[in-house]
Amino acid sequence: MTSILTNTAAIAALSTLRSINSDMETTQSRISSGYRVETAADNAAYWSIATTMRSDNKALGTVQDALGLGAATTDVAYTALNSSIKVLDEIKAKITAASQPGVDKAKVQKEITQLQNQLTSIAKSASFSGENWVYHTASAGAGTQAIVGSFNRDAQGNVSLTTLEYDTTNSSLIQTDTAGANVTNGNGLLSNNMKFSTATGGTVALNYSVLTLDIKNMTTGDLSNALSGVEKVIQDMTNAAADVGSIKSRIDMQKDFVSDLMDSIDKGVGKLVDADMNEESTRLKALQTQQQLGIQALSIANSSSQNVLKLFQ
Repeated sequence: MTSILTNTAAIAALSTLRSINSDMETTQSRISSGYRVETAADNAAYWSIATTMRSDNKALGTVQDALGLGAATTDVAYTALNSSIKVLDEIKAKITAASQPGVDKAKVQKEITQLQNQLTSIAKSASFSGENWVYHTASAGAGTQAIVGSFNRDAQGNVSLTTLEYDTTNSSLIQTDTAGANVTNGNGLLSNNMKFSTATGGTVALNYSVLTLDIKNMTTGDLSNALSGVEKVIQDMTNAAADVGSIKSRIDMQKDFVSDLMDSIDKGVGKLVDADMNEESTRLKALQTQQQLGIQALSIANSSSQNVLKLFQ
């Protein structure tokens, strides 16, 4: 039946054309934005997951910065320890030279004094971003330093931070009191009065530190004790440098892990919300063809009512 009041074919063609246009708008939006899921309306579950993971990735980016800061601090501390060991080697050589008969100990002491000043300078200057792991005062004492190592989210959505901790009492070279004087019985490897173990298992305690060492009036036995004391300090500093090197190695590994983790999260989010451009371009071409055919079908349906006029001619 043909009706001039209700064009069923045109209604059907128009409905089809509307559906095609709607699909084209969706496809064009995906192509222009690059997202298959751009808003919560597209897919609430995927959008929620992607938004949360993007937020976590920003937090991991901050963690990466914190690890970089920690790596720089450990680099400075290690450099100070390594440089101090080299200076102590020089002091040890000077004591050995002073043990030779006929050597002017006063002149050797002048060289040792310069080396002692260098040790103090190294310790004081080994600071990065206000943190010094080798020089400690009464107000900024040695203690455990925590470096943010990771951002975590458990299955219940609870968040937490993982920290890498290091006790700077192990790397302290100089410790001072409230008056600024060196503490002789504290955490400072250079400021503490030296002591060493004997072959028989005993302990010899000296009444001076590396920084207050003065060989001008020392006997051969005193020089031998001073040499043993300095050697013990070198061993302790070598152990401290190894500890700092270990925490630095862990920081570097954690930095690599966080970087890889961020990349993995980006890839995972991409799989959830990114549009497949190959698929979308193919769909767009198909929809453009359907649109043209839909327009043609609507045109034919609209013109069918005009044919009724021919029946009255």
